[in-house]
Amino acid sequence: MSLVKWIDFQSLGDERGSLVAVEVGMDKAVPFDIKRVYYIYHTEKKVSRGYHAHKKLKQVAICVAGKCRMVLDDGKKREEVWLDSPTKGLVIEDMTWREMHDFSDDCVLLVLASEHYDESDYIRDYEEFKKLNGNKL
Repeated sequence: MSLVKWIDFQSLGDERGSLVAVEVGMDKAVPFDIKRVYYIYHTEKKVSRGYHAHKKLKQVAICVAGKCRMVLDDGKKREEVWLDSPTKGLVIEDMTWREMHDFSDDCVLLVLASEHYDESDYIRDYEEFKKLNGNKL
């Protein structure tokens, strides 16, 4: 089973421009209630981010401008994808290691989170992550 799960957001618009609405609910795009929203921007090209997993937190990452490369890892396999469309959201489940690389100069990465910030939910050591997840890559 693939770690990569996409949400396709409908692009609405007319001659004035485009609009994407992100909605939460049983029959809506985002599969959890959103408790936190943040965005990453002005990341230098040679800088990588992430390098952590969350015990309970789920996220949807949307590259609203530019692009970046996302690596997802469940301890058994690693997959990578490019986030490069404001109409596609990458679902990141709990207990999934994530890394972000190769940010374009204009990259703005929007993240929707299922929980409020909680430092105790982070797993920042990859070896600890593998032990907690019961897997070996």
